[in-house]
Amino acid sequence: MKFTKIPATTFQKIQLNAGVLLNTFDTTTDAIAQNAIIGATSGGNQFTATPTFSDWGEDIDNCPKNTKELKKLDTWDIKLSGTFVTMDTAIARKLMAAADIDGTDTTKVIPRIDLTDDDFSDIWWVGDYSDENNETKGGYIAIHVMNALSTGGFQIQSGDKVKGQFAYEFTAHVSISEQDVVPFEVFIKSGEAEGTVRPNP
Repeated sequence: MKFTKIPATTFQKIQLNAGVLLNTFDTTTDAIAQNAIIGATSGGNQFTATPTFSDWGEDIDNCPKNTKELKKLDTWDIKLSGTFVTMDTAIARKLMAAADIDGTDTTKVIPRIDLTDDDFSDIWWVGDYSDENNETKGGYIAIHVMNALSTGGFQIQSGDKVKGQFAYEFTAHVSISEQDVVPFEVFIKSGEAEGTVRPNP
């Protein structure tokens, strides 16, 4: 059939598996430090970046709806969500949004009323990408969520003979010092076969 086709590069451009949540990720080395992994998840992870628009021509007589020259982007709603199946005090503090680990009892997490700048942190979601996804030169898609704050609260769903689940939702925030910076970035890097020698620049 003439139009029942897929691109020849299809299997070079597929994202695989659930990915991992990281506190930091270096796109120049692609290395993942074990202590950068926030926690184990279940059911996959979801990222959404949804723009909100205004139509400045909607109240103008005879102006067609959605005229491109009068379309304005107002804001972005940026969220990263999913479910943790591991928990420690660092994750609990992050999920509570405004909280501290007790200075004398490190098993205790204390929620606060007020937010501080330290409650906002960058989070990375990084997933395998492309048909070359080996350990040293594997491809990846990485999403850098800036100034993330837990807006889903702290919650646990337990059950008989199942693992406890801790749903999460992080929302990215604009900084008043960088008001024109949309607080997320996306990196897409194809993998290379093991033993491939990169050309000199």
